[in-house]
Amino acid sequence: MADVGMHEQIERWLAADPDPATRAELAAIVEADDQAELADRFSTRLAFGTAGIRGEQGAGPNRMNRVTVRRMVGGIARYLGPGRTVVIGHDARHNSSVFARDAADVLAGSGIRAVLIGGHVPTPVLAHAVPLHRADLGLMVTASHNPPADNGCKVFLADGAQLRSPVDAQIEAAIEALPLPERELPEPTTPPVEVPGAEVIESYVSAIAAVVPVPDGAAVRAAYTPLHGVGRPVFEAVFEAAGLPVPVSVASQADPDPDFPTVAFPNPEEPGAMDAVVALAQERGCHLAIANDPDADRLAVSVPLADGSWRTLTGDEVGALILDVVLDATSGPDRKVVSTVVCSSLVETMARAHGLHHRATLTGFKWIMAEAYADPELTPILAYEESLGYAATPVVRDKDGMSAALWFVQLTGALLARGVSPAERLDELAVEHGLHVTRSASVRFDGAGGVGLAGAAVDALRERPPTAVAGRRVLDVFDFANGAELPPTNLLRLRLDGGIRVLVRPSGTEPKTKLYLEQVVPVDDVAVVEAERQVAGAVLDEITTAMEQILGD
Repeated sequence: MADVGMHEQIERWLAADPDPATRAELAAIVEADDQAELADRFSTRLAFGTAGIRGEQGAGPNRMNRVTVRRMVGGIARYLGPGRTVVIGHDARHNSSVFARDAADVLAGSGIRAVLIGGHVPTPVLAHAVPLHRADLGLMVTASHNPPADNGCKVFLADGAQLRSPVDAQIEAAIEALPLPERELPEPTTPPVEVPGAEVIESYVSAIAAVVPVPDGAAVRAAYTPLHGVGRPVFEAVFEAAGLPVPVSVASQADPDPDFPTVAFPNPEEPGAMDAVVALAQERGCHLAIANDPDADRLAVSVPLADGSWRTLTGDEVGALILDVVLDATSGPDRKVVSTVVCSSLVETMARAHGLHHRATLTGFKWIMAEAYADPELTPILAYEESLGYAATPVVRDKDGMSAALWFVQLTGALLARGVSPAERLDELAVEHGLHVTRSASVRFDGAGGVGLAGAAVDALRERPPTAVAGRRVLDVFDFANGAELPPTNLLRLRLDGGIRVLVRPSGTEPKTKLYLEQVVPVDDVAVVEAERQVAGAVLDEITTAMEQILGD
C-alpha cells in the first residue's frame, strides 16, 4: 500500500481536483496499488521553468491537469498582485480550452483582469496580443509540437517575448509557496473579459501584411500543412492580406485534431512529417511545400531539386534564405541579426559580409529575443534558431512560422523571376560564403533518471574529452560552463581538423544529449557544390556515429 505521506498527498489531490476523469484515473491507480506509477506522479511536480510548464496530461502533480494549471496560475496571480492584466489564448489540444478557462477564473478571482481570447489561436497571435492589450503577462495554453498526450502553459512578458529571468524564478517561488487550490474557486468580483479571436487575428494579420513586402516576379505555387494544428485560418488570411495566392492545404491535415492521426509525431522536424505536403506539392506542380507545427510558431520548407526529387531544408538553410530576402528588403548600418551558438555559422558570415551586427546567444527564444532588443540603437531584422524558429518582423517578439513563410514565399518569387530555385540560391550562397554543411542528432537515455544521465554524459565528456573523433584530431575544447562568452550553461564545443565544429549539450527537459555538427568547405563553382555537400555530409555522419558511441559509453 502507499505510505502515509503518499496517502495524504493523494487525498489532498483528490479533494482539490475538479475533473471527474482525472479523479477516477487516480483512484484506479490507487486501487491497483501501482507504486511505481504513484511515485512517478507524486514524487515531484511539473516545474515552472523557461517558458512555463509542459508535460503529459493525467492525474497528479507531475502531470498536466486542472489542479496543476490552477496552482501555477495562482502563483502567477501572487507574483503580479491585483489590478494587473493577463491575456490568455489556447490551441486545440485536449483540455486546452478547459485549462484556459480555469486560468482566467483563477486570475479573475485574484483581482486580476483576465482577457480570454475566444476560440483557438496560434501562439504568435497570442504573443502579438499581449502588448496589443497592454497586458502585464500573456498565457498560451499549448504543447506546441509535443505528442498528443501532452499539454502546457507558455508565459509571455509584457513586451510579448517569452518569460525570462528573474521573473521565471520569482513565479516558481510563488507557486511553491501555495497550497493546493480549492475545488470550488471563489466567485470573482469582475468576471474574465472575453475578446473575440477574430479581432486579435485581424490585428495580427494586418500588421504582418504591412511589414512583409509582396514579392515581385513569378507567382509562387505552394502546398501547406498545419499538421492538424490551429495555423491554417490565420496562415491563409496572412497570404490573402498580402495579395498572394493562398497555398493549397493538405486536406487530411488541414483542420485541428488533438490526436494528430496522420503523423507519428506532430513536429515538422521529424521524419515523415512532411510526406503528405510534399506529395501534394508534387501532384500540383508547386514550387514549395510548407509546414507549420500545431501552434504555428515554427516553419519547415521542402523544395524541388533539378532532378525532380524534393529536399526538406534544414532550419539553418531556411534561416539563411530568409536573411537573404530580408537583407534586400531592409537597409542601414543599424541592422542586427541574432542566432544561437548551435546554429550554422553561415548566417553570421552573411551578416558580417553585409556590414550587419551579429550576436550569438544560448539556445531558446527567451535568450534570442532578449538579445535582439538589447541594443536600442540597433534594429533586429532576423532572429532565429536552427530548430525551425524565426522572428523576422517587429510584430511578434517570438518565433512565428506564418510570417516566416510569407518571407520565404517572397524570396521564392524573386528567385523565380530570374530563373533560380531556392536550392540553387543555396548553392550560390555556398560559393559566396563557403559551403556550410550541418548535422544534428540526439543520444537518448531511457528509463528512470534519463534527464540526469543525459547531463552526466556531457559531464563525462568534459572530464575526459577525446583526442580524436572518427580519425579527426580534436584541436581544442571550449566549455561554456565557465561563462566566458555567454551566461554559464552546460555546453561543450569541440573543434576538429578540417574546419569541423561539434557542440554537445543535454536537453534539460528530455532524456537526451544533443549534438550539433558543422563543417565549412570553401567552394568556387556552383557545379561542384552538391558533390562537396555529399562528401562533407558523409564525414559529419561518421563523426556523429563516433560521438554517439562516446556519449553512450
